[in-house]
Amino acid sequence: MTTITNTTGTAVATSANKALTGAKTTLDQGDFLKLMTAQMKNQDPFNPVDNTQMVAQMAQFSSLAGITQMSTTLQAISDKLGATTTADAVSYIGKTVLTPGTTAYARTTGGVAGAIELGGAASDVGVTITDANGMVLKNLSLGPQTGGTISYDWNGKTDAGEDAGSGPFTVSVAASNGGQFVSATNLVWAPVQSVSTATGQTVLTAPGLGEIPASAVRQIG
Repeated sequence: MTTITNTTGTAVATSANKALTGAKTTLDQGDFLKLMTAQMKNQDPFNPVDNTQMVAQMAQFSSLAGITQMSTTLQAISDKLGATTTADAVSYIGKTVLTPGTTAYARTTGGVAGAIELGGAASDVGVTITDANGMVLKNLSLGPQTGGTISYDWNGKTDAGEDAGSGPFTVSVAASNGGQFVSATNLVWAPVQSVSTATGQTVLTAPGLGEIPASAVRQIG
């Protein structure tokens, strides 16, 4: 009577031990295929490995391999986006941005340009510019406006006709319609000195305004 010995368990265990005794601590696709080949070579012909079970194992490994590949791809995309965000942030340095604020400095040619975001139509819109001591330098009347964003430009001369200097200046705006208050947000041009992406968001730093979220920038000069 011929005796057939089931050596599958021993062969598979031996292959697994060889795979794990090296530098690697995890099984990759090559190791999986080696184990499967060893299992098929040494299986009991009277009790072969169930095809359904083998297919399930292959499908499971394929799924895990796919997840690993997807994770690697997503990480690469994330790294790329991070690099792009940093590059975009650095591009702000040295430029001027239009952003909400009340502190402004004179241009190299003198004077201050800015804008106002109106919450609606206004019969009267005014801009008041003061110096660091709170002294009023100039009052600008922009008259009636239909709403939206309007621009203003001050030539740097006080109401007395004198040169107001380089600042810093404080700019305040007011708007009304038939005596009723109209919301008005002042926008100033400011030079970007530095940028940061430490919090995951791009934050700019400008003199007199401090930190400015890039999302608050209305326009880049």
